Amino acid sequence: MLFQQVGLRSGVILLGCKLISSSSFRVRTERITSIRLANALIVRGNKTEMGPVKKEGVIALFDVDGTLTPPRKDVSPEMFKFMQDLRQVVTVGVVGGSDLVKISEQLGKNTIYDYDYVFSENGLVAYKNGVLIGNQSLKSHLGEEKLKEFINFTLHYIADLDIPIKRGTFIEFRMGMLNVSPIGRNCSYEERCEFEKYDKEHNIRPKMVEVLREKFAHLNLTYSIGGQISFDVFPQGWDKTFCLQFVEKEFSEIHFFGDKTYKGGNDHEIFESEKTIGHTVTSPEDTFRQCTELFL
Repeated sequence: MLFQQVGLRSGVILLGCKLISSSSFRVRTERITSIRLANALIVRGNKTEMGPVKKEGVIALFDVDGTLTPPRKDVSPEMFKFMQDLRQVVTVGVVGGSDLVKISEQLGKNTIYDYDYVFSENGLVAYKNGVLIGNQSLKSHLGEEKLKEFINFTLHYIADLDIPIKRGTFIEFRMGMLNVSPIGRNCSYEERCEFEKYDKEHNIRPKMVEVLREKFAHLNLTYSIGGQISFDVFPQGWDKTFCLQFVEKEFSEIHFFGDKTYKGGNDHEIFESEKTIGHTVTSPEDTFRQCTELFL
């Protein structure tokens, strides 16, 4: 079964990390069944053959790091092929916090053509079938003075931060957000993994977020911890739910798969959205398994 935890109590079901009514669960189960039946048969004239039939009105959105790939690693050939096969059954989109350059480094240089929708920076830069359909700018939203105030304070905070290792690129300016890394994004993969362990023990990122949230409360910013070494900063409402405006009218069933669906994680808001059916995954292999059971 796809569902990691299913508990029935007073007509309420715990699905993954979401509470839904038992009636909603039955509806979702019926939808899953219809997808599988649609996938089973193709009718050509009077001849019935096995093969995929694309389910209209259904889209599957995927986080990148920890969902389609290991953190900051390339997508495997097996996962890439699986995603292309999945596109024959449902519409497939990618929604990541990184910019398009970094997403393409992991998923391939033709990413905007390999997926039906590609939402970089939480959907602030949006592509459909390789065509740009949306673009938002943090600079124009906040203004240069407020940006400079935030960046200066953050750099001073990091300079005074006592952690075992510091490298470079502590703040990365993106089109729709700032990415802040206490260790610096130039660290090696081994250093990245070591910092993640250190952060879990000493709460470096959560503590830093609390300081920034209090200091810059007047800017109405959201802080989202993601990946192993950094957190994103963006205006309220510019989380991954931002991308839903591009798909909610066309699709009646929006599935989202992500690994950081817990409160404070960068998949939490879209996972909890009433507009999506959220699925928590633990690895690319788990994504493969859940999607196979759900769609194929």
